[in-house]
This record gives sequence, C-alpha cells and structure tokens, in this order.
Amino acid sequence: MPAPDAAKLVIATALTAVLAWASWRDVRSRTIPNRAVLAVLALFAAWIAVGRGAGLVPDLEAAAIAFAVTFVLYVFKVIGAGDAKLFAALALFAGLAYLPLFALMTVLAGGCIAAVSLASSPRRALALFHLGGKGGLGRGVPYGAAIAIGGLAAVWGELTGVAAPYAFTGLGG
Repeated sequence: MPAPDAAKLVIATALTAVLAWASWRDVRSRTIPNRAVLAVLALFAAWIAVGRGAGLVPDLEAAAIAFAVTFVLYVFKVIGAGDAKLFAALALFAGLAYLPLFALMTVLAGGCIAAVSLASSPRRALALFHLGGKGGLGRGVPYGAAIAIGGLAAVWGELTGVAAPYAFTGLGG
C-alpha cells in the first residue's frame, strides 16, 4: 500500500473515532461538541495534505452547498446548529462526487434511527403524533449519529472503492 493510501487509512480511522464520540454525545445529550467539528476540520486538512483526487475546489463547493441547505434547515428549526456544522464539515470529505451518497446515507440512517426511537417508546410516539410533533416530549432524534453514518459511508466507500462517485464530476467540460 503506498504511503498516501496508508495515511488516508489512518485519517479515516481517526475520523471514525471522532464521529463515534460525537454520535455518543449526541445520543446522550442531544448536543454535538464544537471540538468534534473542529477535529473533523483538522482531519480534513490532513486528508488534503496527503493528496485527494478531486481537489480542494469541489470539496469546498460541496461544503458550501451543505452549509446553505443545513443553515436553512436550522433556521426553520428542523435540525440543530451542531447537526448543521457537522454535516457541512463532513461534506468537505465527501466532495461533490460523493455528496449525493453522503446525503442519501444520512437520510436513510436518520429514518432508521427515528423508527427505532419511536418503536422503543410507543406511548411517546403516539403522543408526538397527536400533538403534531409539538410539546415537551424530548428533544427529537439524535441526527448527529445519522450524519456520522452518512459521512463514514462516503469516506470509507471512496477509500475501499465500494461506492462509486455519483454526480457532479466533469460538469465543466
């Protein structure tokens, strides 16, 4: 295995550890620490330093798209600020090529987490249904865990070659 591939493997493993910690914190307290987002950004800087195929510009474009979408979701109180920051930071790793995979895996994981959460407490689910999601019945689904799953699917999918890039490469000619 060439040195850049081994370095990316180390960085991806460290990213996995950071996201496991952030997910645990989100499940436990419904907050994603800013330190976790900063660690993701630092790992991305290392990722770029060891070489990335698509380049920095598509990664920054993906992060800008992710930030714009998640900021709107935050403004309308659909997701929390920590979720928005984590999604935008992980979009750097996904880049434009893997952004659709990242978003799809995040949505699928979030749906599964929501279903398990509701199934584990049917009375709470019924009350939430009758109240239209309003009321003092908790702080919702720990979406940081779903974002972590989506981000790891994109990173590890790219590293292992399991996931092919889906989208926006080669748009300019």
